[in-house]
Amino acid sequence: MFSTDDLAARVRSMTREADGVLSVELEGRGQPLPEWTPGAHIDLVLPGAPVRQYSLCGEPGSPRYRIAVLREPDSRGGSRAVHERLRPGDEVRLRAPKNHFELEPAGAYLFIAGGIGITPLLPMVRRAAAEGARWRLLYLGATRERMAFLDELAALAASGGDVQVVARDENARADLPAEVAAHPDALVYACGPERMLSALREAVADPDDRLRVEYFRAPELAYEPGGPFRIRLERTGLELDVSPEESILEVMRGAGVDVLSDCEEGICGSCETRILEGEAEHRDLVLTAQERQRGDCLMVCVSRAACPVLVLDA
Repeated sequence: MFSTDDLAARVRSMTREADGVLSVELEGRGQPLPEWTPGAHIDLVLPGAPVRQYSLCGEPGSPRYRIAVLREPDSRGGSRAVHERLRPGDEVRLRAPKNHFELEPAGAYLFIAGGIGITPLLPMVRRAAAEGARWRLLYLGATRERMAFLDELAALAASGGDVQVVARDENARADLPAEVAAHPDALVYACGPERMLSALREAVADPDDRLRVEYFRAPELAYEPGGPFRIRLERTGLELDVSPEESILEVMRGAGVDVLSDCEEGICGSCETRILEGEAEHRDLVLTAQERQRGDCLMVCVSRAACPVLVLDA
């Protein structure tokens, strides 16, 4: 489970932020934790539990990290381990922050959070406010009791921020197309359930240019196998065939190549691999349109080759 690149950390404190939501404050052991930027996430590695990705929702520049973990009723072990077993003083392992959800420079932002999707957006809101950009946050949830960080958002609103909380049990509804139309020059950042993100993709006329999203889990899509191709692994010297029924990740593992991967659904970014030659057929939900156009990496768990031979840095 552990990698030589894992970071040693300790749980400094845990706080109940809402019904079913715990925040966990982490501090480095023996060395400072790496710096991060709004939108970044870490991998939390706990013994006996699956590795899970959690957005950093504290203050960039702080010597400590903060994450928030929702207790999932159908948890495969990650959130359950945090809520039931993790306690202040416990030692844990982390993987350094990654960020495929960067806050891009803009004069105006529209932030839309669904439930625990507030976590990556909270530092973005603070950054936008600090830099004097125009911004609005729309925070959607089932009930206020289950929505984390309302006190912190109230403080931002009191200092002149534009925050609207919409709770379903209060018979409030959000009109996402109207929100998008009311902010035609804003970059739209959203994190939440798939139905919310799907509605936004329909509402934003030019989603590649204006919409940035992060997923909780991969949407259910029909698998399209694609054609066969070959991969060449530059560092190991292997050349391997990938059939229509196999993923690059499966073929690499079958050849004994150690590949870091967690979700295997194209949403976490842990299996990102550098492309040295060739063109990828991207099927992930991590890379932006601009990152795909650069063509310098792919997620080997779901993406394929758009050429006969793909040369990878592996």
